[in-house]
Amino acid sequence: MSSTVILVETIAVIAALGALVWLAVLAATRATRLDRLNVRVDLAYESLIAALERRAVVARTIAAINADSPASSELADAATIAESAPRGQREDAENRLSVALASMSTVNREPALVAELADAQTRVTMARRFYNDAVRDARTLAGRRMVRWLHLGGHSKLPDYFEITERVRGGS
Repeated sequence: MSSTVILVETIAVIAALGALVWLAVLAATRATRLDRLNVRVDLAYESLIAALERRAVVARTIAAINADSPASSELADAATIAESAPRGQREDAENRLSVALASMSTVNREPALVAELADAQTRVTMARRFYNDAVRDARTLAGRRMVRWLHLGGHSKLPDYFEITERVRGGS
């Protein structure tokens, strides 16, 4: 064999090894990013649940203050159901709580309670947006060809969006 052939074969082997190393580094960075995004989704979900639970506490306070109203027991029940609902049924339970909150009369409601409810609603809105942004980013990366082909996400299920009606108009 001539030295030219050996040189060409050596260069080809080095190029192939370089491509494999590049692919391995790229796969590792994508897997790490996907893991970080999944952690972000989990943390955002916990924040969302905390905001929803705070809203439920405010709803129960409104129900307790307006105990003479026929809608107050419905509101208290909706808050309790929303807090204890499993993850798959949480959206529906939170939507029922939103409707129950809207059905309560706002007449003679203490300004502090109005402010507390508005703050709770705002926190739910923000937490839901942060969560859904994290879900979107994780789903986008998990949908990339390399991530799918190399199974960089393992066999984990893609996170789902959390869609609720945050504010329902109503009340008197």
